[in-house]
Amino acid sequence: MEPDEERIALFLDYENLAIGARDRLDGLQFDLRPVLDALAERGRVIARKAYADWSYFDEDRRMLTRSHVELIEIPQRMGASRKNAADIKMAVDALEMAFERGYVTTFVICTGDSDFTPLVHKLRELNKRVIGVGIKESTSKLLPPACDEFLYYEALEGVDVPAERRRRGRRGGARAAPEGARAPAPAEVRPEPVEDEEPAETSAPRDEGQLAILIAQTVAGLERSSGGSVLASSVKRALLRKDPTFSEADHGFRAFGELLRHLADRNVIELSEGSAKGDPEVSLPSQGGETEAFADLRDVVADLQAQGPVQLSGLKNRVRKVHPDFSEKKFGYRGFLQFCRAAATQGVISLEWDDEAEDYLVSAP
Repeated sequence: MEPDEERIALFLDYENLAIGARDRLDGLQFDLRPVLDALAERGRVIARKAYADWSYFDEDRRMLTRSHVELIEIPQRMGASRKNAADIKMAVDALEMAFERGYVTTFVICTGDSDFTPLVHKLRELNKRVIGVGIKESTSKLLPPACDEFLYYEALEGVDVPAERRRRGRRGGARAAPEGARAPAPAEVRPEPVEDEEPAETSAPRDEGQLAILIAQTVAGLERSSGGSVLASSVKRALLRKDPTFSEADHGFRAFGELLRHLADRNVIELSEGSAKGDPEVSLPSQGGETEAFADLRDVVADLQAQGPVQLSGLKNRVRKVHPDFSEKKFGYRGFLQFCRAAATQGVISLEWDDEAEDYLVSAP
């Protein structure tokens, strides 16, 4: 174990998360994997606890068990006592761990409930770093500022929010439910696949293209979380946290350094000399492949606009018809809209919101 490695304890107020995703994200089924992937880029998760009345979450219980989460049973009670029982038990367990296990450096509190704000303050008083995770529309405004870092679940890599929710979000969306409101979860509702989005990454890439995307995403996440240089050894540790079975040998490489050099030759990443011999710094290329991708986008838009206005919806699929291997994630962008905004910033395309179409209109100058 690296001496400077963050050691993370994960606490999930599961009813708040599952019901928040269902009610605020158009029936989206909460999935823990995007949360774990984000935490893997920040440190080593050594404890995972979730609190709920599990009689209402049969499918969720199986998903959490597969992710090695300890399930804390909070039996159904009437009125506010049931809610308070879950909150108090979670707060007591977190404080007990903070006092008894001094090696835990970071606490991740997954909830949108402001009742946990005093817990966050107390953990920070104990010199613990606190990361919050919650659904944006059901998260109290008091909670994020209290944390060292707050991650909105719907913005995490691998979370595909239904298209209808995106449209309503642009118009302002619906009012959030009263904070802390809880109800038994209904039967699982699976949203329709979103045409413009890529499927969530699997733990084991099926081909070299997916491997390149996975490593580029990991490097981008490490750059965002560390705010500094990223060493090859840090990338390998993050990949192993995401998938403990990861091995470069499965992809035909004798060593991880050989894999990185191969991706550098393809302009997926850039390598430079690091502080230690044999452990180079890894970064995403600022030019090269990204510039070519911007040019490809401009050419597709220029061809389409001869037939009429070009909407952002469906544009990614049109780009892929011309360039089948296109993916904005290769360049560290979370989504296609972010990629288009970057292209617009450089003057490659123009991007303008249209109220009548309820979509962005894209044009090539």
